Amino acid sequence: MKFIHIADVHLGAVPDSNMPWAKERHDEIWESFKYILNVCNEEKADLLLIAGDLFHKQPLVRELKEVNYLFSTLETTRVVMMTGNHDYMGPRSNYRGFKWNEKVHMFSSDRLEAADFPDINTTVYGLSYMTRDITEPLYDDMDITAVPVTIVRTDAAPNHEGTVMGTYTDIYKETDTETEIEADIDTDTVTGINAGTVRTAGAGRIKILLAHGGDERNIPINRKKLLGHGFDYVALGHIHKPEIISDRMAYSGSLEPIDKNETGPRGYIIGEIHEGDSNRTEIKFVSCCHREYKTVVIDINQDTTNNALADAVKGEIRRQGAQHIYQVIIRGFRDENIHFNKEAIYPLGNILEVTDESVPDYDFDALLRENADNIIGMFIKRINESAGRDEINKKALYYGIEALLGAKEQ
Repeated sequence: MKFIHIADVHLGAVPDSNMPWAKERHDEIWESFKYILNVCNEEKADLLLIAGDLFHKQPLVRELKEVNYLFSTLETTRVVMMTGNHDYMGPRSNYRGFKWNEKVHMFSSDRLEAADFPDINTTVYGLSYMTRDITEPLYDDMDITAVPVTIVRTDAAPNHEGTVMGTYTDIYKETDTETEIEADIDTDTVTGINAGTVRTAGAGRIKILLAHGGDERNIPINRKKLLGHGFDYVALGHIHKPEIISDRMAYSGSLEPIDKNETGPRGYIIGEIHEGDSNRTEIKFVSCCHREYKTVVIDINQDTTNNALADAVKGEIRRQGAQHIYQVIIRGFRDENIHFNKEAIYPLGNILEVTDESVPDYDFDALLRENADNIIGMFIKRINESAGRDEINKKALYYGIEALLGAKEQ
């Protein structure tokens, strides 16, 4: 069974909203989402797992319709999705009552439920956020032996093509010899009233959990406990940095970086679960983002001028890629008569932020002789005494000297 796992798409977000490239960033998030659907078709994936925060905020009806149309372009892939803390399904949410394409199953409860796919021998478990914050560790002590189940079939109605949900009820009953399946056309879901006889997955079935959380405000997760539940794969969302925790559990991360702190590649997880006496799961992360946030540190010295600094920045941008978004940090000891023009750096590329951490390379011996009896001399003595102390203290004293000398010149 082959699957694609994404999360934290944040459709509708406008990263760097005050920057010239903001509109492009908004559009790139949509383009990356459409790209994932193409990947699903190319890979002939059985399932697309969306682990929360498909939207950046409460979706508009027109946005839901756009996404629903895009889902309709899937050829063989079916979608299982949940809401997260950003697009939670509140009382007035447009998610409520929205009629999804037949290829889509959305968890619509804040209690664990399941979607069962008999044709691929797979059951997907999950829940959705009904509020922004959930502080309870809901995944720690799950009991999957008795949860509501929706059976997702491709053959549920005569002369009907595609996937139909909620038309049949399949009740898995444990017998002495095998798992029997019964159909009840009059009801939509299986509810585990008796955990001893009703279950959501027979022995050997593929079991997947769709989950969103991992911090104090958004379903705290005990990774060891979660792995111990025995799912063949746990598709995690909420943490934007991709992380493969084990071959059976991973954060896919966001499709595109959403803010400057999200450095490094972003993309999706592709995986395959091989059935057997003990199911075997293989996953890998695939980067697909249009651009990354990158931090460039420019080391300067006494000979570095403003033009030399600009050339160094341009060189780094050429080397790492002009499409990326940069935070530039200037470090080192500069000539005391040089003051770097940070504003001249911004036009050199997609520069989000320039931080000058450089300090003047003062001749403290000469300054001390000239200012032995004033506050500047006192500061220089403090600098000499701070040798071996932390860098923050040293920099504060350097900046203090610079300010005092500037005041003296005035």
